[in-house]
Order: sequence, then structure tokens, then C-alpha cells
Amino acid sequence: MTYPYQLAETPVDALANLGVRTDGRGGTVRVWSEAATAIELCIFDAHGHGRVVEATQLERNQEHVWSAFSHRLVPGAVYALRASGPSSAQNVFHPKRLLLEPYSRGLIQNASNQWRSAVVDDGFDWNGSTKPGTPLDRTVVYEAHVKGISELNRAVPEELRGTYAGLAHEATLDYLTGLGITAIELLPVHAFVSEHRLLKDGLVNYWGYNTLNFFTPHAAYATRQARANGPSAILREFKGMVKLLHEAGLEVILDVVYNHTSEEGLGGPRTSFRGLDNAGYYRLTDSGGYLDLTGCGNTVNFGHPVPQRLVLDSLRYWANQVQVDGFRFDLATVLGRDQSGAYTPEHPLLTAIADDPALADVKMIAEPWDLGPGGWQTGNFPARYSEWNDHFRDRVRDFWLRDIADFRAHGAAPSGIGRFATILAGSSNVFGADRAPLASVNFVAAHDGFTTADLTAYNRKHNEANGEGNRDGTDDNRSFNHGAEGPTADAGIIATRRKAIRNLLGSVLLSAGVPMIVAGDEFGRSQAGNNNAYCHDDELVWLDWNHQPWQRELTETVRHLIALRASNPALRPSRYGVSGAITPGSSQMDWYDASGTIMDEHDWNSLTNRTLQYLASSTPETEDFNRIMLIVHGAETDVPVTLPRPDGVTGYRLLWDSAMPAVTERAVECPPGSTVTVTATSMQLYRCVP
Repeated sequence: MTYPYQLAETPVDALANLGVRTDGRGGTVRVWSEAATAIELCIFDAHGHGRVVEATQLERNQEHVWSAFSHRLVPGAVYALRASGPSSAQNVFHPKRLLLEPYSRGLIQNASNQWRSAVVDDGFDWNGSTKPGTPLDRTVVYEAHVKGISELNRAVPEELRGTYAGLAHEATLDYLTGLGITAIELLPVHAFVSEHRLLKDGLVNYWGYNTLNFFTPHAAYATRQARANGPSAILREFKGMVKLLHEAGLEVILDVVYNHTSEEGLGGPRTSFRGLDNAGYYRLTDSGGYLDLTGCGNTVNFGHPVPQRLVLDSLRYWANQVQVDGFRFDLATVLGRDQSGAYTPEHPLLTAIADDPALADVKMIAEPWDLGPGGWQTGNFPARYSEWNDHFRDRVRDFWLRDIADFRAHGAAPSGIGRFATILAGSSNVFGADRAPLASVNFVAAHDGFTTADLTAYNRKHNEANGEGNRDGTDDNRSFNHGAEGPTADAGIIATRRKAIRNLLGSVLLSAGVPMIVAGDEFGRSQAGNNNAYCHDDELVWLDWNHQPWQRELTETVRHLIALRASNPALRPSRYGVSGAITPGSSQMDWYDASGTIMDEHDWNSLTNRTLQYLASSTPETEDFNRIMLIVHGAETDVPVTLPRPDGVTGYRLLWDSAMPAVTERAVECPPGSTVTVTATSMQLYRCVP
């Protein structure tokens, strides 16, 4: 079966108002299926949800949209669909199988643990609450898990821990705002289930990358009271969380997983899309197999206009009716694959998302890869998107960790300062002149992989507890244990590791681009070397709020760095500068060697040069002129550095030194031409005094 490529080839109005729409008389359900020959609406009794009290046949129009009206289809109603159709390699219809309606805004599980759709009352009093609208150049992203962030926090009432309400509790809000972050990026909150393989092994999908439905908040993250009151109460709690986060000045970004669903591969569950129109929603082979570009069993077919429209409608719902501020698209390359399976940045879905007026104020972040051919597309998304920058991640890890390990082992590092300087300045080699530094989401660790602390403490992954013989998770960690694998009592190793953590986080927070840190990295959280902890829902992954003194010092360091970023616009340019021109919003960047002279080609390309001075001068649009100097030294010996003598600088005031375990209040000011000692493998940030 061949489907058209362009979204526009299916009339827009034909796919409008899919799902359930209610009025004073009842409700109308609309669902798309081209391959079905009959679809039936089943409404269940109000209590056990096991007995069908009404069955109504849907009628089909010429655009393959099926619809029916029922007086029973009102808020609180529980319903499902049955679909019949031809038997073929690409169709898996079963006329008695009860299916979730794809646009369901509420879900319930009946006594037999079977899923049903539910009609919700989506009324909510926002009481004038509005989105913070934080400019992208001022955005600092904090990636977190709804449950993990408050499950162990004794400052949160017990009944709220691990819930939407716990995330919005004043203890959590005070911590986040005190840290200085501006946006919390939540691991998936669309309703999801655990894979059958995990359940059989006694494990669960903790991260949530196994979506059951794209319009419903995950019920298990709601309080016990909200769950008891049903889907409408769960939705209200979610909206209440968003409202309180906004009132605290925090934006909400959702990690959304549109690339695959929880129906898995051949033999997997048949809960919704598979039973309605298998070939329309999924990428299939001619023999009916699933093209798996995600590593999760199936791939949603974005060469077809109906899945494209589903994503647009889901985004509009969350952005406008639930008021979230942005989306991070998991395996976003899948969303840009056409009918032939090739990626193109001009794909109609990527373009439609970028151009949709209903999404004009929404932040869009792509994870720019998948497992398919040509899957790595960093720097190749449309200009409207920011992207997780894996080049930044890898180069920062190399510079501060693997290069140091190689130097110890072989007496030389495989790279010098040039590669690091490029990502420090905003990765223009990745995103090109038509993009901007803000296209780069800079990170050194995320939910997937080692924590920042574990990057400094383990040379290899330790995933035995995942039940796959330590075969899962990447082996390309670019980590360095500094002389001992895992915990150690060696004071020298401990001190070096903690300095390395400060260097890694400092690189993220002082580079041009949008910084992102993962929850707990600001106090050195460890997962005992597990770099793929998706299947654990316990103390291994929950944030531990009982901190040792060194952890409190590290948190204060991160708070200090975020504040420095906010107060120094030269650190956060919104545009790339052009040599010989004045570009508003950019930072003029001058590069000096350790002797205080302008770096030449040899300095940039030398494998032995591991020291630079980076002078950044802002080009103001709305803020005062600002100039900073960042010294980076990536070798394990102290080095004397002569501060340069640029025009307009009378002195350098020290703002931060990564060699110091704690933030100090001492005022150190050095004149141009003076020599300072930079400690082995460390950074120093100065504000230039005019």
C-alpha cells in the first residue's frame, strides 16, 4: 500500500477534531483508518469497566475518517474501539480486540488490567498564570524525572513524593529556583507501559520511553487521591503542576517519544494503532515485518500524513491546553524520514512544527539521531530547532578525561586545544553560519549514560543489574577513573575527580549555546557505574537529598556558575560573529596563548598546546556591554599564564577558579600583562575591568 508524502495531500479539515468532542447532548468520536472495513464504539459500565453497555457502529467518510455520536460519551465515560478489516501481511485486524482511541485524553485500567479510553473534564482555572517566556539565550535546562526528583525528599510531604504535585511542592520549587535553572525538562510523561521482556524479568521501564498514548499524562505520577478520582483529576494535577512551576518562573519542557510506540515488534501488544491501521501508522516491509529504526521494535511512519497530523495535534494540545513551554523530541531523525525512509530537513512534519502559529512561542529541541541509515543528523535540523550537541558532549569528555588518561598512559594526548575551543565558542562548524550558537544544546551527561560524577570514577560500564549480562549500554563513554575503578579512599584521586566534575560542568555552563545539566549532577550523584539505568525504579536512580559537605560545595559552585552566566551576556551570544563586522547579539572572540599573544595556526593545531585564553566581548542589543576572559588549561602540571593587553581593559577580576573546591568571596584583580598561576587541569573565569 502506497501513501502520499506531503501532509497537505490529506485535506486539513478532513483530519480536524479527531478523538472525542463533547457538547451538552453527549459526544462525537472521530478516528482515522483507511484499511478498516468496520469500526465499533464500545462504551462500558461506570464502575467495573468490564461490561459493554452500548455498542455503536462508526460511519466512514471519503477521507477514511470514521465517526459516531453517543449521548453516553460525556466526561467520565469509559470507552474503546473494535476494528475489522482484511487479512493480509500488513494488516492485523481482530474484530473482538478492544483498542484505545488514539486521541484519548484519559486512560484507565480495568480490573483485568486492560486499558480503556476515558472522556475527561478538561476544565481548569489558570487564574491568570502565564508562560514565563524565557529567552533562549537566558535558558538553563535541568533534565529530571518526575518521580525521581522528589521520591526521597523528606521536605516534601510523604503523600506527594514522586508525583506531579511533589515536583510542584514549594520545597522542590525553592531548590530549583535557588539553583538558578530556568526550565525543567521532564523525562516522558505521556502515558507509557513497561515492555513485556522487562516485566518478565521483574524489571520496569523507569524512564518512560515506551508510549501508550500521546495525549494522556502518565497516571502513576499522580497522587493517590488524584488516581482514585480518575483521569480528569490526574489531568488537573498535571495542569496544577505546570501552573505552579510557571508562577515560580520555571518553564516546562516535555521529552516526547513520537518515534515509536509501546506496541513493540511482531507479536507485541495490540493496544491501539496496530489494530486500527497497522500499515498506516508503522513502517512495514512488504511481508509485514516492522522496520525498526528506534531499537524498540517499531517505527512510526512519518512518510504518511495521518501520523504527521497526530504529532501536530498532540503538540498543540500540550502547548496550548496544558500550557507546556517546549518539547524535546526523542530520536527526532525519525520524524524527518520521508516515504522512502530517507531523512530530509525539509520533511513536511518538521516544517509544519516549525511554522505552526499555534506553536510559535514553544521551544523545540531535537535529539538529532536514530538507528536508521544516515541516522546521525546533528546540525542538520531546520533553523527553528535547537539540538542536543553530541559533538560538544564528546569533545568536553575527551579534553578533560580521555586526553588526560592517554597522556598518563602514553605521554601525549591525541588532541590539543583547538577542538575544545570550537565547541566553547558555540560549535559554528556544526551548525553553520545560517544557524546560531543557541542551536546547540550543550551537555556532558544526560539521563542516558554515565552521570557526570561517574564519568570521573569509572573506565567501563557496570550494568550487571540490568539483567543483560552487561551487554546493554554504550561502551563509548570517554570516561576516566583517575586511577581506581569506582569508590576509593585515595584522597588524591578523590580531589582530582571532584575537580574534573567542576571542569565538566563549568564547560557546559560557560560555553556559548543552551546549557543543560541532568538532575543530581550538581551534587555529584552516582549510579554506581550503570550507564543504562532505564529499568531501575529505586534508590539507584532517585535523587538522594542527604548531602555530604563536598556535595553542598559542588551545588554552590553550580549555582555560582549559573549566576555568572546570567550576569555576563558575553558568555551567551545569540548570534555568531562575523569577522570585520558588527553583529548585534554576538560576542567578539579573541584567542590568546599562555604568553598572552594572539594564537597562531600552530597553536590551534598543535597536539601539545593544551592552554588558551578566551576573550569574549558582547555586542549589546538590550544589555550593557560586557567582556570576560576564560582561561582553560588541560594538562596535569601547573602553568604560568600572562594576561593579555587588549585595548579597553585595565584589569581582570577573578570570578571563578575550578581548582578551588568551594566558591570563595575573595576579590582578586590582576592588571594586564601580569602573570597568574593556573593549576593543573583547571579553568579560571575573569570579568574584564574597563
